[in-house]
Amino acid sequence: MKEILNEISQLTSNAKTEPTATDLPGVVIIKGEVPEHQLAAIYEPMIGVIIQGRKTISIGDQVINLKPPAYFVVPMEIPATGRVHQGPNGLPYLSVGLSINQNSLLDLLKDLPDDLYEEKVTTEFAACEATTDFLEAWLRMLRLLKTPEHIPALAPVYEREILYRVLLGPQGWRLRQVCRTQKGPSINQAIQWIRKNFTKPMEIKRMAAKSAIGVTTFHRQFKQITGLSPIQFQKQLRLLEARKLLVFSGYPVSHAAFEVGYESVSQFNREYSRFFGTPPARDASNLRQIEVIRNIA
Repeated sequence: MKEILNEISQLTSNAKTEPTATDLPGVVIIKGEVPEHQLAAIYEPMIGVIIQGRKTISIGDQVINLKPPAYFVVPMEIPATGRVHQGPNGLPYLSVGLSINQNSLLDLLKDLPDDLYEEKVTTEFAACEATTDFLEAWLRMLRLLKTPEHIPALAPVYEREILYRVLLGPQGWRLRQVCRTQKGPSINQAIQWIRKNFTKPMEIKRMAAKSAIGVTTFHRQFKQITGLSPIQFQKQLRLLEARKLLVFSGYPVSHAAFEVGYESVSQFNREYSRFFGTPPARDASNLRQIEVIRNIA
């Protein structure tokens, strides 16, 4: 396995601290000292593999600690925060990610028997051990970077194998659940509504009715899928958007608070400080300084 990890590291040596796109569809690489504010974001549906260093992801009150070789699954858009740590002997943090393509996943599931899977053991987000078979599929995928003419024919094959290995793993139930939610009213539709309308007051009863389930079941299924209650989900979307307005658009704190749907600036200040660890004005000032230094470098 060490040889596999070393070769993956060599194949991804040109990666940067921001998600680095590759010629491989849906595959990105991140390497180095990734700033924490970059890791506080809406995580898109993906499979992320830690190759070197360590990563901590916080989703609601759940904390995922990842040490290589390990992977994590984000089944749909979820607000989260993270932190990365460099590896021993000066090795930089390194991870590779694959965006989850719904069509590829649905096509794969059509070809697999329902009794292939074991019942899920836990609903918690968790780090998953990256097996040799799983890493070998990734290595075959990344080797295509040296022969890009083969990417159109072979990348879908290796993507399919990676998805298959994840489906068989402890978090595979999340991918199967996402596919089930594509049919009829679902939690996924509620998530998409909140993403588009996070500044508006939330009507839980109405959202549960649109999902064709009771309020209690709606709450339970929503948290099972996202790790957050609907209110927490909305609040974190608001705070992430407010941070962008403060740092990149120069909004005063009160204007940013009202823009994202808060009616009380003091409440905004409390919740912002709790989520990001620093009051909004100071946080924005610190991040602007970091961006200036990065741009100069």
